[in-house]
Amino acid sequence: MSTQSRATPSPEPHQGQPAPDFTGQTTDGETLGLADFRGTPLVLYFYPRDNTPGCTTEARDFQAALPAFTAAGARVVGVSNDDATSHRKFCDKQGIDFPLIADTNRSVSQAFNVLRMKNMFGKRFEGIERSTFLIDADGVIRQAWRKVKVPGHVEAVLQAVREGLHE
Repeated sequence: MSTQSRATPSPEPHQGQPAPDFTGQTTDGETLGLADFRGTPLVLYFYPRDNTPGCTTEARDFQAALPAFTAAGARVVGVSNDDATSHRKFCDKQGIDFPLIADTNRSVSQAFNVLRMKNMFGKRFEGIERSTFLIDADGVIRQAWRKVKVPGHVEAVLQAVREGLHE
């Protein structure tokens, strides 16, 4: 058996399980990881690409709701496989002021098992399946959304954050 095969995908994280440990570089060159959010609920959302219509709408929706997330005690962090330069341009253009992780080595995406084979114009490639994880202050996944449709998603996540504070 060869040890040079592709890495096996991580098991899919589920509600009630500890979130996978991760670290990643942000747009500003800061390293963020799960441990940095201990004691604070975290909304970790994965999106396919900067400056595409659905991803732009989703980022703008999170930005518009950022004061409500902050008031509820939660932080928001976005993740894509774009590099920090792309993220910086995206943030500047769209007025995004929450951290985006440049997951160019795909380690965070793999840890949360959000990479899927996609097909566009007859070309197959591996990319991020739009997904969001609500991680509580103890590092446990409280809710996971997969195959996210952008309209209404941020409102649903905010509602879950608010409900999670009253459990």
